[in-house]
Amino acid sequence: MWFDTPALRALIDLALQEDVGVGDAATLSTVGPTQRGLAAVRAKDDVIFCGGPVFAAVVRRVDPSVQVELLAAEGAHLRRGDVAITLQGTIASILVAERTALNFLQRMSGIAAATRAAVDAIAGTNATILDTRKTLPAFRALDKYAVRIGGGGNHRSALDAGILLKENHLAAAGGVAAAVTAAKRAASHLLKVEVEIERLDQLEPAIAAGADVVMLDNMDNATMRRAVEIAAGRVQLEASGNMTLERLRGVAETGIDFISIGGLTHTVRAADLSLRIDRVDAPAAAADTKA
Repeated sequence: MWFDTPALRALIDLALQEDVGVGDAATLSTVGPTQRGLAAVRAKDDVIFCGGPVFAAVVRRVDPSVQVELLAAEGAHLRRGDVAITLQGTIASILVAERTALNFLQRMSGIAAATRAAVDAIAGTNATILDTRKTLPAFRALDKYAVRIGGGGNHRSALDAGILLKENHLAAAGGVAAAVTAAKRAASHLLKVEVEIERLDQLEPAIAAGADVVMLDNMDNATMRRAVEIAAGRVQLEASGNMTLERLRGVAETGIDFISIGGLTHTVRAADLSLRIDRVDAPAAAADTKA
Protein backbone atom coordinates (compact mmCIF):
# COMPACT_ATOMS: atom_id res chain seq x y z
CA MET A 1 0.00 0.00 0.00
CA TRP A 2 1.21 3.55 -0.68
CA PHE A 3 1.14 4.42 3.00
CA ASP A 4 4.33 2.41 3.57
CA THR A 5 6.73 5.03 2.27
CA PRO A 6 10.01 6.35 3.71
CA ALA A 7 8.44 9.80 4.14
CA LEU A 8 5.47 8.46 6.12
CA ARG A 9 7.67 6.21 8.26
CA ALA A 10 9.84 9.22 9.10
CA LEU A 11 6.77 11.33 9.92
CA ILE A 12 5.39 8.62 12.22
CA ASP A 13 8.74 8.26 13.97
CA LEU A 14 8.98 12.02 14.48
CA ALA A 15 5.43 12.16 15.87
CA LEU A 16 6.09 9.29 18.27
CA GLN A 17 9.38 10.78 19.45
CA GLU A 18 7.58 14.05 20.13
CA ASP A 19 4.78 12.40 22.11
CA VAL A 20 6.50 9.55 23.94
CA GLY A 21 9.81 11.16 24.86
CA VAL A 22 11.82 8.70 26.97
CA GLY A 23 8.70 6.73 27.92
CA ASP A 24 5.02 6.89 28.84
CA ALA A 25 5.25 7.66 32.57
CA ALA A 26 1.56 7.03 33.26
CA THR A 27 1.48 3.67 31.49
CA LEU A 28 4.82 2.52 32.94
CA SER A 29 3.52 3.17 36.46
CA THR A 30 0.08 1.55 36.10
CA VAL A 31 0.14 -1.14 33.40
CA GLY A 32 2.09 -4.37 33.51
CA PRO A 33 4.49 -4.87 30.58
CA THR A 34 2.82 -8.14 29.52
CA GLN A 35 -0.79 -7.23 30.32
CA ARG A 36 -3.00 -7.82 27.31
CA GLY A 37 -6.47 -6.72 26.30
CA LEU A 38 -8.88 -5.55 23.63
CA ALA A 39 -9.48 -1.92 22.65
CA ALA A 40 -11.78 -0.23 20.16
CA VAL A 41 -11.91 3.09 18.33
CA ARG A 42 -15.44 4.47 18.17
CA ALA A 43 -17.08 7.46 16.55
CA LYS A 44 -18.48 9.93 19.07
CA ASP A 45 -20.36 11.87 16.39
CA ASP A 46 -21.05 11.57 12.67
CA VAL A 47 -17.69 10.93 10.99
CA ILE A 48 -16.35 10.41 7.48
CA PHE A 49 -13.72 7.81 8.28
CA CYS A 50 -10.27 8.34 6.79
CA GLY A 51 -6.76 7.30 7.77
CA GLY A 52 -7.29 3.78 9.04
CA PRO A 53 -4.11 2.41 7.40
CA VAL A 54 -2.08 5.27 8.89
CA PHE A 55 -3.54 4.59 12.34
CA ALA A 56 -2.52 0.95 11.96
CA ALA A 57 0.98 1.93 10.81
CA VAL A 58 1.49 4.03 13.94
CA VAL A 59 0.38 1.20 16.23
CA ARG A 60 2.57 -1.33 14.45
CA ARG A 61 5.56 1.02 14.66
CA VAL A 62 5.16 0.93 18.45
CA ASP A 63 4.53 -2.81 18.60
CA PRO A 64 4.20 -5.03 15.50
CA SER A 65 2.54 -7.75 17.58
CA VAL A 66 -0.61 -5.69 18.25
CA GLN A 67 -3.41 -6.92 16.01
CA VAL A 68 -5.22 -4.01 14.35
CA GLU A 69 -8.47 -4.69 12.51
CA LEU A 70 -9.95 -1.92 10.37
CA LEU A 71 -13.72 -2.44 10.45
CA ALA A 72 -14.62 0.75 8.59
CA ALA A 73 -13.74 1.37 4.96
CA GLU A 74 -12.04 4.59 3.93
CA GLY A 75 -14.74 7.17 3.25
CA ALA A 76 -17.39 5.33 5.27
CA HIS A 77 -20.00 7.43 7.05
CA LEU A 78 -19.95 6.45 10.73
CA ARG A 79 -22.62 7.26 13.27
CA ARG A 80 -22.14 7.90 16.97
CA GLY A 81 -21.11 4.67 18.69
CA ASP A 82 -19.96 2.85 15.55
CA VAL A 83 -16.76 0.84 16.01
CA ALA A 84 -14.19 1.71 13.36
CA ILE A 85 -11.12 -0.18 14.58
CA THR A 86 -10.31 -2.91 17.09
CA LEU A 87 -6.92 -3.56 18.62
CA GLN A 88 -5.80 -6.67 20.48
CA GLY A 89 -2.46 -7.10 22.22
CA THR A 90 -0.28 -5.58 24.90
CA ILE A 91 -2.21 -2.78 26.60
CA ALA A 92 0.91 -0.75 27.27
CA SER A 93 1.74 -0.68 23.56
CA ILE A 94 -1.81 0.34 22.67
CA LEU A 95 -1.73 3.21 25.16
CA VAL A 96 1.68 4.46 24.00
CA ALA A 97 0.44 4.58 20.39
CA GLU A 98 -3.05 5.90 21.20
CA ARG A 99 -2.66 9.68 21.01
CA THR A 100 -0.34 9.79 18.02
CA ALA A 101 -2.44 7.31 16.06
CA LEU A 102 -5.64 9.20 16.87
CA ASN A 103 -4.07 12.53 15.91
CA PHE A 104 -3.47 11.25 12.39
CA LEU A 105 -6.90 9.61 12.18
CA GLN A 106 -8.88 12.56 13.54
CA ARG A 107 -7.17 15.10 11.27
CA MET A 108 -7.61 13.00 8.14
CA SER A 109 -11.23 12.20 8.95
CA GLY A 110 -11.91 15.89 9.60
CA ILE A 111 -10.52 16.84 6.19
CA ALA A 112 -12.54 14.10 4.51
CA ALA A 113 -15.72 15.32 6.22
CA ALA A 114 -15.18 18.95 5.21
CA THR A 115 -14.49 17.88 1.64
CA ARG A 116 -17.59 15.66 1.53
CA ALA A 117 -19.72 18.58 2.70
CA ALA A 118 -18.30 20.81 -0.05
CA VAL A 119 -18.79 18.13 -2.72
CA ASP A 120 -22.37 17.55 -1.59
CA ALA A 121 -23.04 21.29 -1.73
CA ILE A 122 -22.32 21.41 -5.49
CA ALA A 123 -23.84 18.05 -6.44
CA GLY A 124 -25.38 18.10 -9.91
CA THR A 125 -23.11 20.83 -11.27
CA ASN A 126 -20.05 20.35 -13.49
CA ALA A 127 -17.62 21.88 -11.00
CA THR A 128 -14.95 19.97 -9.09
CA ILE A 129 -13.83 20.78 -5.55
CA LEU A 130 -10.04 21.12 -5.23
CA ASP A 131 -7.62 21.54 -2.35
CA THR A 132 -4.55 23.81 -2.29
CA ARG A 133 -0.98 23.70 -0.97
CA LYS A 134 -2.19 25.20 2.32
CA THR A 135 -1.50 21.96 4.16
CA LEU A 136 0.16 21.13 7.47
CA PRO A 137 3.93 20.96 6.83
CA ALA A 138 5.05 17.35 6.20
CA PHE A 139 1.42 16.18 6.11
CA ARG A 140 0.69 17.16 2.51
CA ALA A 141 0.39 13.64 1.08
CA LEU A 142 -1.97 12.65 3.91
CA ASP A 143 -4.00 15.87 3.73
CA LYS A 144 -4.46 15.53 -0.02
CA TYR A 145 -5.31 11.83 0.29
CA ALA A 146 -8.04 12.77 2.78
CA VAL A 147 -9.45 15.27 0.28
CA ARG A 148 -9.69 12.51 -2.32
CA ILE A 149 -11.41 10.21 0.16
CA GLY A 150 -13.91 13.00 0.79
CA GLY A 151 -14.69 13.12 -2.93
CA GLY A 152 -12.62 16.15 -3.94
CA GLY A 153 -9.70 16.52 -6.32
CA ASN A 154 -6.12 17.58 -5.79
CA HIS A 155 -4.48 20.75 -7.02
CA ARG A 156 -0.72 20.50 -7.62
CA SER A 157 1.08 18.53 -4.92
CA ALA A 158 4.23 20.69 -4.95
CA LEU A 159 5.87 23.57 -6.79
CA ASP A 160 7.34 21.18 -9.36
CA ALA A 161 4.01 19.54 -10.16
CA GLY A 162 2.53 22.40 -12.13
CA ILE A 163 2.94 26.09 -12.89
CA LEU A 164 0.66 28.54 -11.11
CA LEU A 165 1.46 32.16 -11.93
CA LYS A 166 0.25 34.48 -9.19
CA GLU A 167 0.35 38.25 -8.77
CA ASN A 168 4.00 38.34 -7.75
CA HIS A 169 5.04 36.32 -10.81
CA LEU A 170 3.01 38.66 -13.01
CA ALA A 171 4.61 41.72 -11.45
CA ALA A 172 8.11 40.32 -11.95
CA ALA A 173 7.47 39.13 -15.52
CA GLY A 174 5.70 42.25 -16.74
CA GLY A 175 2.06 41.17 -16.85
CA VAL A 176 -0.23 38.27 -17.66
CA ALA A 177 0.74 37.72 -21.29
CA ALA A 178 4.47 37.98 -20.64
CA ALA A 179 4.34 35.60 -17.68
CA VAL A 180 2.26 32.96 -19.46
CA THR A 181 4.37 33.15 -22.62
CA ALA A 182 7.60 32.72 -20.61
CA ALA A 183 6.16 29.81 -18.64
CA LYS A 184 4.89 28.01 -21.75
CA ARG A 185 8.28 28.46 -23.40
CA ALA A 186 10.29 27.15 -20.43
CA ALA A 187 8.04 24.43 -19.06
CA SER A 188 7.94 20.76 -19.91
CA HIS A 189 5.05 19.84 -22.19
CA LEU A 190 3.78 17.70 -19.34
CA LEU A 191 3.23 20.68 -17.02
CA LYS A 192 0.06 22.71 -17.19
CA VAL A 193 0.29 26.47 -16.89
CA GLU A 194 -2.31 28.22 -14.75
CA VAL A 195 -2.46 31.96 -14.21
CA GLU A 196 -4.32 33.87 -11.52
CA ILE A 197 -6.22 36.99 -12.58
CA GLU A 198 -8.01 39.60 -10.52
CA ARG A 199 -9.78 41.49 -13.33
CA LEU A 200 -11.80 40.45 -16.37
CA ASP A 201 -9.59 42.44 -18.74
CA GLN A 202 -6.77 40.00 -17.92
CA LEU A 203 -8.70 36.99 -19.21
CA GLU A 204 -8.28 37.42 -22.96
CA PRO A 205 -4.50 38.03 -22.71
CA ALA A 206 -4.20 34.87 -20.60
CA ILE A 207 -6.11 32.81 -23.16
CA ALA A 208 -4.22 34.29 -26.11
CA ALA A 209 -0.88 33.49 -24.47
CA GLY A 210 -1.87 29.84 -24.11
CA ALA A 211 -2.79 29.40 -20.43
CA ASP A 212 -4.29 25.98 -19.72
CA VAL A 213 -6.25 27.17 -16.68
CA VAL A 214 -7.20 30.62 -15.44
CA MET A 215 -7.82 31.18 -11.75
CA LEU A 216 -10.47 33.80 -10.97
CA ASP A 217 -9.30 35.32 -7.71
CA ASN A 218 -11.87 36.76 -5.30
CA MET A 219 -14.46 37.56 -7.96
CA ASP A 220 -18.17 37.80 -7.28
CA ASN A 221 -20.57 35.39 -8.95
CA ALA A 222 -21.71 37.83 -11.62
CA THR A 223 -18.13 38.50 -12.69
CA MET A 224 -17.33 34.79 -12.80
CA ARG A 225 -20.42 34.15 -14.89
CA ARG A 226 -19.21 36.78 -17.34
CA ALA A 227 -15.76 35.15 -17.38
CA VAL A 228 -17.36 31.83 -18.35
CA GLU A 229 -19.13 33.58 -21.23
CA ILE A 230 -15.92 35.23 -22.43
CA ALA A 231 -13.85 32.05 -22.18
CA ALA A 232 -16.50 30.09 -24.09
CA GLY A 233 -14.76 26.78 -23.42
CA ARG A 234 -11.35 27.92 -24.67
CA VAL A 235 -9.75 27.54 -21.23
CA GLN A 236 -10.63 25.92 -17.94
CA LEU A 237 -11.64 28.28 -15.15
CA GLU A 238 -11.00 27.95 -11.44
CA ALA A 239 -12.70 29.99 -8.72
CA SER A 240 -10.69 30.79 -5.63
CA GLY A 241 -10.89 33.05 -2.59
CA ASN A 242 -13.51 33.37 0.15
CA MET A 243 -15.14 30.04 -0.69
CA THR A 244 -17.52 29.38 2.20
CA LEU A 245 -19.76 26.34 2.27
CA GLU A 246 -22.84 28.55 1.94
CA ARG A 247 -21.47 30.19 -1.20
CA LEU A 248 -20.31 27.09 -3.07
CA ARG A 249 -23.57 26.24 -4.84
CA GLY A 250 -23.90 29.67 -6.41
CA VAL A 251 -20.26 29.67 -7.49
CA ALA A 252 -20.58 26.24 -9.11
CA GLU A 253 -23.70 27.34 -10.97
CA THR A 254 -21.77 30.12 -12.75
CA GLY A 255 -20.35 27.37 -14.96
CA ILE A 256 -16.73 27.40 -13.75
CA ASP A 257 -14.76 24.12 -13.84
CA PHE A 258 -13.01 24.10 -10.46
CA ILE A 259 -13.41 25.59 -7.00
CA SER A 260 -10.28 25.56 -4.84
CA ILE A 261 -10.68 25.79 -1.06
CA GLY A 262 -7.67 26.32 1.18
CA GLY A 263 -9.81 25.83 4.27
CA LEU A 264 -10.20 22.12 3.57
CA THR A 265 -6.70 21.55 4.90
CA HIS A 266 -5.61 24.69 6.74
CA THR A 267 -8.67 25.06 8.98
CA VAL A 268 -9.37 21.51 10.07
CA ARG A 269 -11.98 20.45 12.61
CA ALA A 270 -10.75 17.13 13.95
CA ALA A 271 -13.25 14.29 13.80
CA ASP A 272 -14.56 13.05 17.14
CA LEU A 273 -13.12 9.56 17.56
CA SER A 274 -11.87 7.95 20.75
CA LEU A 275 -10.11 4.76 21.88
CA ARG A 276 -11.24 2.77 24.90
CA ILE A 277 -9.98 -0.45 26.48
CA ASP A 278 -12.96 -2.82 26.33
CA ARG A 279 -11.40 -5.89 27.91
CA VAL A 280 -8.41 -6.55 30.13
CA ASP A 281 -7.17 -10.11 30.04
CA ALA A 282 -6.06 -11.87 33.22
CA PRO A 283 -2.28 -11.77 33.70
CA ALA A 284 -0.56 -14.98 32.56
CA ALA A 285 0.91 -15.61 36.01
CA ALA A 286 -2.49 -15.39 37.71
CA ALA A 287 -3.99 -17.75 35.17
CA ASP A 288 -1.20 -20.30 35.78
CA THR A 289 -1.68 -20.15 39.53
CA LYS A 290 -5.43 -20.64 39.26
CA ALA A 291 -4.91 -23.61 36.97
